[in-house]
Amino acid sequence: MEKAMFAGGCFWCMVSPFEELAGIHGIVSGYTGGTNVNPTYEDVKTGTTGHYEVVQITFDPAIFPYEKLLELYWPQIDPTDDGGQFQDRGTQYRTAIFYYNEEQKEAAFASMEEVAKSGRFTGSIVTEIIPAQTFYVAEDYHQDFHKKNPKHYKKDREQSGRDEFIDTYWDI
Repeated sequence: MEKAMFAGGCFWCMVSPFEELAGIHGIVSGYTGGTNVNPTYEDVKTGTTGHYEVVQITFDPAIFPYEKLLELYWPQIDPTDDGGQFQDRGTQYRTAIFYYNEEQKEAAFASMEEVAKSGRFTGSIVTEIIPAQTFYVAEDYHQDFHKKNPKHYKKDREQSGRDEFIDTYWDI
């Protein structure tokens, strides 16, 4: 098993694209990249901790290669927005790929180059590719939020503009 970690705005919206796929063995919402040890949601949402909202994915690379995770990741985000994602604004909602080893790093940079060359976007790709840092598990109520609170999740997602962006810029 290996781990992958992605920031793509609100972590609620970053779980469902990866779940229930052969080779994916777990998806956990959490925080990484900041200065606070054991941050809480209340800490992170201030935008002053340096933490990102992220999902950490445990996967079997023999069944679901890391490159396939990257193929799923990019269409979930606006890689040209450095101020957050969609309606979620602030440093905690920036996009980033956190790599755990040199192979992941190389694959992430290659995939970013493909996105940049695709012609989908007029702006520069600002998604960061940085080494994985300490991962802090988010509070229980954030785990599988889309399943625990489907009405709230659906309303938030509809208001965010994420789906309209995906429909406009990605062929999925």
